[in-house]
Amino acid sequence: MKRSFAHRALAGLAFTLLALVGCKKPAGDTAADAAASTPITPSLIPAPAELQTSDGSFAISAKTRLFASGEAATRVAQQFAAYLQSAGAPALATTQEDGKGVIRFVLEPANTAPSNPEAYTLDVTPDGVTVKAQDERGLFYGAVTLWQLITQGDKGRVTLPALHINDAPRFGWRGFMLDPARHFQQVDDVKKIIDAMALHKLNTLHWHLTDDQGWRIEIKQYPKLTEIGGCRIPAGDGGKDPKTGEPRPYCGFYTQDQIRDVVKYAAERHITVVPEINVPGHATAAISAYPELGSIDTPLVPSNEWGVFPNLVNVEEGTITFLENVLGEVVTLFPGTYVHVGGDEAVKDQWEASAREQARMRQVGAKTEMDLQGYLVERLEKYLSTHGKRLIGWDEILEAKLPPEATVMSWRGIEGGLQAARQGHDVVMSPSNKTYLDYLQTASPNEPPGRPALITLQDVYGFEPVPEELEASQRHHILGIQANLWTEHTRTFARLQHNAFPRLAAVAETGWTPAAKKDFASFTARLPTQLKRYDAIGLGYAKTPFEPLIATEDDRKAGTAKVTLSNPLDYPVHYTTDGSEPTQASPTFATPLDVKLPATVRAAAFADGRALAPASTFELTPAAMLTRTDEAMGVCPDAGRLLLRLEDDGPLEGERAIFNATIFYPCWQWNQADLDGIASIKVRAGRIPYYFQLAHDEPARTFEPAKSPLGELEILGGGCKGHTLATVALPAAPNADGFLDLEAALPAGTTGKQDLCVRFTGDTRPQMWVLDRITLQPR
Repeated sequence: MKRSFAHRALAGLAFTLLALVGCKKPAGDTAADAAASTPITPSLIPAPAELQTSDGSFAISAKTRLFASGEAATRVAQQFAAYLQSAGAPALATTQEDGKGVIRFVLEPANTAPSNPEAYTLDVTPDGVTVKAQDERGLFYGAVTLWQLITQGDKGRVTLPALHINDAPRFGWRGFMLDPARHFQQVDDVKKIIDAMALHKLNTLHWHLTDDQGWRIEIKQYPKLTEIGGCRIPAGDGGKDPKTGEPRPYCGFYTQDQIRDVVKYAAERHITVVPEINVPGHATAAISAYPELGSIDTPLVPSNEWGVFPNLVNVEEGTITFLENVLGEVVTLFPGTYVHVGGDEAVKDQWEASAREQARMRQVGAKTEMDLQGYLVERLEKYLSTHGKRLIGWDEILEAKLPPEATVMSWRGIEGGLQAARQGHDVVMSPSNKTYLDYLQTASPNEPPGRPALITLQDVYGFEPVPEELEASQRHHILGIQANLWTEHTRTFARLQHNAFPRLAAVAETGWTPAAKKDFASFTARLPTQLKRYDAIGLGYAKTPFEPLIATEDDRKAGTAKVTLSNPLDYPVHYTTDGSEPTQASPTFATPLDVKLPATVRAAAFADGRALAPASTFELTPAAMLTRTDEAMGVCPDAGRLLLRLEDDGPLEGERAIFNATIFYPCWQWNQADLDGIASIKVRAGRIPYYFQLAHDEPARTFEPAKSPLGELEILGGGCKGHTLATVALPAAPNADGFLDLEAALPAGTTGKQDLCVRFTGDTRPQMWVLDRITLQPR
């Protein structure tokens, strides 16, 4: 269903957006010319290890030439020129003559291997620019730094200050995980992410190619993996052809030729691609294709649900041979050192109940089911090592004996990383509470679907990959940092970019910049320039961290409201109350505003003299003060703890409604709702499929038992454990538009401010009612 957003003019929080029309200065503008003659202030992300400016400057224009000697340096020069053009800068031609006024790319011969092959120096003098390194990787990163310097100025001409940069990364693993198993990314989109990674000096793409919902890599020996495992039927209306009602599968996989193409494209940008083939859990798609791999006899299909599934591959010799054959094809496609084998969230119920697996445990000497998983990991590690590869897995692989050569990716906090490093294993830090980019980044109702537990830009930037408590002798085992972007709720590439950027810039700075040089205030001061670069190359990014938020306290009797404006990153917010577009000259919000209703407040966050996102318009009316949307409602205390921001199942194409809902105990709470003079409450609800697998957390899912065949809407005063104010029977289905409007009369004499709870009774499977908005209706 599609939800009209007109009602979001205020819902306790109002976030109607108007487009901000930008203006370009005419060619030859004297102010622009004057600005071009003034050297820029370097604004680089990630911040370099050392940067010193000096007197003098060098102007770069379309006449500037590039000089490079040798094949590798020429490659870097050509990449630099291409990246400049992609950002709208002039095309710079190469020259065979070194001399005054050129940009030089120099690979210095080294008598020994460079201490850090990604290191470089960059010098700007009045006579020209020199980028120098001992390895092509370092030269490339020096070129990226120069690209950043040039793209922060005028597109036609920029003057660089004389400077010297001596730079190298802090960590050797600076990674990003992409998940096409849940929602598929086309090859061109993967390449766009690779380019964005390169321009942030990230060097590792972890490609999560298999899961319960899809197998995304062609394996020649086992074609059913993609023929069957590569397709699923989405839940609800999203899996039906709207014209015929027939099932419409969601499919996608990468051919081996496409994978070679992506790996080559990444390698040209000095990014290593690490493939992941997840076992023994997250294997539903594989078992669907080849049932003999499973631990049960029940036929399976690739799942259209999210969560933790019980389906594990068995550990019999035939399955190990299958996995070795799969990995045999994988290692020929990915020349990097590492192959990821997953190992996470492998619920052992099926192995515990399987006589065959219990016999297999005895055969291989495994005392527990976790030992059996450890046996599988050990076999795969030995196979990979014979092909010159190293095994890496999620931190659950530590729960059994682990081969010393195995590397651990710590996702359940940092504890797994600490344990692994102390045991002598290399570690990549990727904790879910700091580096998972499918979590929402602000409290704005404009956020796309995801997990509403916030991981803000500040949270990501503040993460330190080397724990203080780790002994100095073991700190060399921390290879680096990685951000992961799971795509259960990321249906489109636009949303993927929104989730990744600018938070991935914070990950990049943590991975590259010395810890002592990191400073969040400096980072946010440099970030507006980075946004200009994103705009120039057409990279999507989240606008929500740069939008204003509004909070209101209304006095319904007086017809007034107290308004507080803020920005998630504390950029100054400028506002107007006369309906005009806010500018840098508009008042800066400092203290709460007292406004008479109705009122229109328009606001935008500013930096460097420009609005960082389109201005937001907040229409404050007496009627709007009586409405709260699901985003503005609280969660019932001690009840529905697993809050998700969920998208509706239809329509098949186009915009879908989005709901905040707690799947363990569906409830919504309007804290301290003023019920004076209120006769009834109108609730607008939608209904979506319940598409979650909770494994051992399933008993935590609770709901109020239905008192009638189809359940009820219940409204309680005093919170979700309070007294019932009203009950309305639910129908069998919503209206044709996918929504349902219910009105509940309040008992006579209901007054005062109360925590108002809204909930729906009855089992949430297979479909659950969700709140769209609630409106207090006066007498």
